[in-house]
Amino acid sequence: MVATRVRVRVPAGRMIPVEHSASGQGRSCSRGKVGLWNMQRTTGLTARQNAYDRLRDLVLTDPSVQGTFLNEVDLVERFGLSRTPIREALIMLASDGLVELITHRGAYVRPSDDRSIRETMEMRTLIELEAARQILASGRAPVRIMSDLLEEQARLVVSPETLPDFISIDQKFHAAMVDAPGNRVMSDFYTRLRVMHVRFGISATWTSPRRPAEVLEEHTRILDALKAGDADAAEAAIRHHIERTQCLLLDDVR
Repeated sequence: MVATRVRVRVPAGRMIPVEHSASGQGRSCSRGKVGLWNMQRTTGLTARQNAYDRLRDLVLTDPSVQGTFLNEVDLVERFGLSRTPIREALIMLASDGLVELITHRGAYVRPSDDRSIRETMEMRTLIELEAARQILASGRAPVRIMSDLLEEQARLVVSPETLPDFISIDQKFHAAMVDAPGNRVMSDFYTRLRVMHVRFGISATWTSPRRPAEVLEEHTRILDALKAGDADAAEAAIRHHIERTQCLLLDDVR
């Protein structure tokens, strides 16, 4: 039997060697290679995502890194990962606006400033007020979801270790209200602001140890207004909540 080697094209343009016998029957002779390639690709993606998640948590939850440079070599040693996923993760963080890549220096974690705080909070206020207006007008306030999240947040014992969880629930509470009208553009824009929400929320809580208790009270006022269908009370509660956070952040950067 005479065997010849030909190449066939598969999706994504990848060429897989196939061995044909004289009888015309062919079989793949590189299935193992393709499987290995897929496994390596998956492993690479997993390592990159792992690096991104850990670096993102570091930048968002550790106020001490603001105003500092993150160095690849130091991060490799700290997290026990290779340089490639660390480098790719830093590029992803730069696209998120969380770091600035500076040649020969590393990734600079720019501290929050007066302008970024004011502009972010201004857009957050506009979106949340519009969301509240729409859900009250349509009677679609997600009261049950927001109530469950508020209860979960109230049960959490806040500490440096659980603070990211507290802020995560906080995000979900506000996102439930913003997502309820079903406006995808509004929800997408709000999601892009979410990264800064985490950073600001943690910074504000570090600034004031009483902040978690205040947040629970402010969330309760927002929820009570939505339950009552009171648009004026909802607007006042949302404005007070965001303005209080903004004041704490601005006091911290001055």
